[in-house]
Amino acid sequence: MENWDEVRTAFQVARLGTVSGAADALGVHHATVIRHIDALEKQLGVKLFQRHARGYTATEAGEDLLRVAQATDDQFAQLAGRIKGRGADVSGDLVVTSLVSLAPRIAPVLAAFQRLHKDVLVRYVTAERVLRLEYGEAHVAIRAGAAPSEPDNVVQPLLRLQIGAYASKAYVDECGVPSGPDDYAKHRFVGPADPESRAPHHVWLRNNVPDSSVTFRCADNGGSVAAIKAGAGIGFLSAQDARQSDDIVEIHAPRTEWEAPLWLVTHMDLHRTTKVQTLLQFLKDHLREDTL
Repeated sequence: MENWDEVRTAFQVARLGTVSGAADALGVHHATVIRHIDALEKQLGVKLFQRHARGYTATEAGEDLLRVAQATDDQFAQLAGRIKGRGADVSGDLVVTSLVSLAPRIAPVLAAFQRLHKDVLVRYVTAERVLRLEYGEAHVAIRAGAAPSEPDNVVQPLLRLQIGAYASKAYVDECGVPSGPDDYAKHRFVGPADPESRAPHHVWLRNNVPDSSVTFRCADNGGSVAAIKAGAGIGFLSAQDARQSDDIVEIHAPRTEWEAPLWLVTHMDLHRTTKVQTLLQFLKDHLREDTL
């Protein structure tokens, strides 16, 4: 069985007979219950429940699952009794995920957190793919852009990343600084590999700079930083990245319309655990606009 969350959900539906009852018992959204049941039935290739107006009734296969799940639930209850109290410790695996572009700022903060809590094993996963918190792929996600909307996640604002337009001194020496929008066609710009990127500064670029002037495109922030520093053209950097290089010239100061909001995201099942709450507070205390 690949996912015990789905088995636990099916157990509660079989025990209580309704999606709403199972959702209340598990503390999740009713849509999560339906999604888990559908996924489990697809995986097993059988119907576990008969749907009707009064709720859900277990099929023969569902009754088999109920008996096994009941025994497993009893065993987990006994285990919980033996390890009760350990949840107050800040220890064990702690999986954090973010975009790779944030790694130079996030990794030092996580290292500082681990120095304070030596029993924590940090697993820092940088990926463009959004890890699924509901399947336990991460404890804490730091996400950029629009606020995540998954129903079982707890979303908290972290900060708004300040973004400006910059170029290298070599580029400015060669091409100068645009005096205004009418000059953009005379310059070279560094843009995203995805021409439909929804990042606010990329939307602005698409609406204000001729496509023919976007002569260098990068798939990630690291590539963009390197290209701008190499003189490929005018591009977007966080204000902190720009401040760290003596070879960078500000073309346009950070604008509110370009800001990238960052969010702390946790799954509701883990949000209140001691180690997650301790890390969330540490991140809020140590990550600020002037560090990113």
